[in-house]
Order: sequence, then C-alpha cells, then structure tokens
Amino acid sequence: MPLPYERRYTSEDYWNIPDGQRAELIDGQLYNMAPPSRIHQKLISQFTLILGEYIRNHHGSCEVYPAPFAVNLDADDQNWVEPDVSVICSKDKLTDRGCTGAPDLVIEIVSPSSRRMDYGTKMALYSNAGVREYWIVDPEKARTTIYYFEEDSAPVIVPFDQLSAVSIFSELTIRISELL
Repeated sequence: MPLPYERRYTSEDYWNIPDGQRAELIDGQLYNMAPPSRIHQKLISQFTLILGEYIRNHHGSCEVYPAPFAVNLDADDQNWVEPDVSVICSKDKLTDRGCTGAPDLVIEIVSPSSRRMDYGTKMALYSNAGVREYWIVDPEKARTTIYYFEEDSAPVIVPFDQLSAVSIFSELTIRISELL
C-alpha cells in the first residue's frame, strides 16, 4: 500500500526511512512492506542456499542476496526495490548500498499484501529494467509463475510438485514442494 501521495519521493527519502521500517520506492512512490511470514522466510533461506551452493559448486561469479537488499533497478532516483532473492552476475552493479541496475534473477515470494504488486507492478518493472528471469512463488496457490524475459514474454506456470528450470543456470532445477 502506498504512503499518502503528497509528492514524488526520491532516493534520499528511501535511504532516510526510519530503522526497522521497510519500504520500496516505485515510480516516485513509497510502498510500506508488511513483515514476512515464517513460510516466506523459509523459502527465502532455501532459495539462497540452493542458488549459492550451485554457484559455488560450478565456480560461478554470480552472487545471491536475500532481502533486505536494496536494488536500484533503473539506476536513477525513482525505483528502489527489495526483492526477496536477487542474483547478480555482474560485479560492477554491486555497491555498498546494494545493486545498481537489473539483477539477472529476481525471486518474489507472494504474501497476501504483496499479490497485486508482485504479479502486476513488479513484473512490468522488472521486465522494463532488464531482469533476465523473474520468479513469482505463490505459497497460497502452490505454484510458481516464471518469466524468462530473454526468451519470451509469456509466463510459465509450474506447480510446486514439478521441477522449475532456472534458465540463467543451465543445469539447475528446483522442486519447490521439497523446500517447504
């Protein structure tokens, strides 16, 4: 839910949010973030472990960051998001404040309060910013919606009990039901 619209917010406003409060800056509007559920956090931990282990075992150069991790998608003053999991393969995008530019892979775990944002606003934002792959993991519906933006704009919908292919890593598949 956006904060009351009084003006366009900037990076300075985003970085001056009080400690303990989380929000995202999208198109100049600040959106409060609700505290995550236990399942939400468990999935973030599992994805971070699996992706990190895969990268390490394959001597990859990508890095995995769980939320909270600031991503300035368009490297301007309008869009700072905190994806649940971000994979960045270009070290020149990493700064002390987070990531400047589009991550290669973004995973969002749907919460009741984030459903519209994850499926609509963020999907368009990530596509336009150049994110290569976007996963929307929906525990309530027990399915993952995957956008392989480099290949096709149509999503692939995968039930939790089936394997989901991580296209940025050619040999990696994940069965989300095994993470719960």
